[in-house]
Amino acid sequence: MTAGVRLRGWLLLILTLIVGCSHPDPGPSLIVGGSADPQISLLANIYAAGLRYYGTDARVQTVADPVAALDSGIVSVTPGFTGRLLQRFAPGSAARSAEQVFRAMIGALPEGVAAGDYAVAAEDKPALAVTGAAAASWGSRDLTALVQHCAGLRIGVVAGVSVPAAVGECALPSAREFPDTATLFAALRDGSVTAAWTATAETGVPDGVVVLVDRKPTLVPAENVVALYRRNELGKMQLRAINELAGVLDTASLVDMLRQVKGGSDPRAVAEAWLAANPLGK
Repeated sequence: MTAGVRLRGWLLLILTLIVGCSHPDPGPSLIVGGSADPQISLLANIYAAGLRYYGTDARVQTVADPVAALDSGIVSVTPGFTGRLLQRFAPGSAARSAEQVFRAMIGALPEGVAAGDYAVAAEDKPALAVTGAAAASWGSRDLTALVQHCAGLRIGVVAGVSVPAAVGECALPSAREFPDTATLFAALRDGSVTAAWTATAETGVPDGVVVLVDRKPTLVPAENVVALYRRNELGKMQLRAINELAGVLDTASLVDMLRQVKGGSDPRAVAEAWLAANPLGK
């Protein structure tokens, strides 16, 4: 072999190494579990977008039960809400505040499953709504006002929705069920019910209806956005993406994006547009 051939060989090897170092292997694709529920589908796409933001090939897979799929290894990440997850793994827990619910949830997770940071500013928990006139007559828009007017309450709820049986010291009467949110709010406005169960991320609250604020001490258990993942499967940058999303997402953004998805927009496009406007690492 001549010196010129050997030199060209070495130069080719060096060039290959340089190219390899400048384009690192992005690693295996991660599957984020979503479901037919528009809210879970949206959140799954938000987390997938965050993972891609930091260089991970991530895609959403719709499954019947994302948490079960995570536990069995079908998916590697899935979104959820702290309170619902806590009740799934530790039914009857008395935790209420965001931090209490999160800590209790972590302690109840199955072996091999871990949780990222929860989104302090993004929630979707049960909430009671009243008319603006009722809130004005009570002199408050806080949930404690309803507790102070517990006697004689007439409560409405959408059929099939699970809600608390009590709020603080107020044991609520059996709720009258309605087929959908629009019918429920119509009954609230015509006086058929005094208060209507809704949620803090509900997209269909009409004008003139006040969602009562649950201030500290918390009366209704927290439901903050959180991501679960399979322990030891995520790298440093993947965990960073999940935890930074928790610090950026808020309820107002969640409601806005969910309204777009329910209006027919593609969840991935909505998630990516939101992330473009709210970049991580800032």
